[in-house]
Amino acid sequence: MFFDRPASGELALLVHLELESDNEPDDPREFEELVLSAGGDPVDFVTGRRQGPDARYFVGKGKLEELKARVAECCAELVIFNHNLSPSQQRNLEKYLECRVLDRTGLILDIFAQRARTHEGKLQVELAQLEFMSTRLVRGWTHLERQKGGIGMRGPGETQLETDRRLIRERISSLNKRLEKVRKQRDQGRRARKRAELPTVSLVGYTNAGKSTLFNSLTSSQVLAEDKLFATLDPTMRRVRLEDVGSVVFADTVGFISHLPHKLVEAFSATLEEAASATLLLHVVDAQSDNRQRNMESVAKVLADIGAGENPQLLVYNKIDLLEDAQPRVDYDSNGKPVAVLVSAASGQGLDLLMKAVSDLLAADMVDETLYLAPHQGRLRARLFALNAVRSERPGVAGGVEVGVRMPTAEFSRLLKAEGLSAEELILKVDHSERQSA
Repeated sequence: MFFDRPASGELALLVHLELESDNEPDDPREFEELVLSAGGDPVDFVTGRRQGPDARYFVGKGKLEELKARVAECCAELVIFNHNLSPSQQRNLEKYLECRVLDRTGLILDIFAQRARTHEGKLQVELAQLEFMSTRLVRGWTHLERQKGGIGMRGPGETQLETDRRLIRERISSLNKRLEKVRKQRDQGRRARKRAELPTVSLVGYTNAGKSTLFNSLTSSQVLAEDKLFATLDPTMRRVRLEDVGSVVFADTVGFISHLPHKLVEAFSATLEEAASATLLLHVVDAQSDNRQRNMESVAKVLADIGAGENPQLLVYNKIDLLEDAQPRVDYDSNGKPVAVLVSAASGQGLDLLMKAVSDLLAADMVDETLYLAPHQGRLRARLFALNAVRSERPGVAGGVEVGVRMPTAEFSRLLKAEGLSAEELILKVDHSERQSA
């Protein structure tokens, strides 16, 4: 669509250069995984080293000739660069190599287009693709020149290339309006959860760290979980009841990656806002990855970009079943606060420790009191039992009962409001009953 280019194919020649001017080089192994996730069939991998990219072809003259020879030798239909190319570099390479050329951003966009399932996800991917495509319209469609003036000679006054650009701008504007509606709907959902005082726990992390597998294990869901990069694009939410906390909403989110294209961050802002507004972030880390620290830094950068850098976090080191002598455990800071948990989402090791750590972090604002309930307050007692908030119960004076409760402050306040009571009133009655029994 809009491209005057050679036909696309699946036999791919991969190109990765180590640039001395690049402070954060991309991982060649991750690049190959991206190509495989996109459905490509890598037939060769060309590497090299340069001081900086060439302005015209990105690679030097010698490497360019090597690429042309490799394309012919391997019958490659597609050349994919593990770098971002300018539109002119991409066009020049395609003309010289006589096959289609794709860069890192285009590759990631292709994967996103394959993975999007929901209406919102498809809108977000289309927006990112159009914004990327708008700078890569080529060749001007010379068969449709501007038409001259005169009777019978007046035309639209623009070339086909300009028509395409205008149509893309109009489509981008339409998509932005539809996504704005999606954002408002998500805002309404978040406000409703906030009014209900429901904590939200968002799973974030580098792509293929095991977030969806962990989400399925924690929530008994069936979200697609594959050993592929960007297996999950569309956010999924499930309500779970935690001991000592009550109802909690868990959210599975899209995975992050190093040098995530800025346009993708913008397009997926409606999805990423779920992480930005979360009560707690579970930062899922692939514990057996050699690039673990680098991946964590990439996630931290994206979280900062979307305004979630200051949100409370709990590190979850996943896939410990692939490590030797690794056992599930919880690490605490000097204040006794959980900061990291070692688990295996696939085998289930340590998931009970993780849920306990999440409960401890979310239970900071809890009611832990003994209440005196009069005989006529049986309905309140029944509701406390229904919420699994009762820890102890013993007979009180005047036919009442003393009930030890532990539950979230917000849920407790909402319950008492429905009954037309106040916490101070009940607690004072506890003190009064104790004095009477003494």
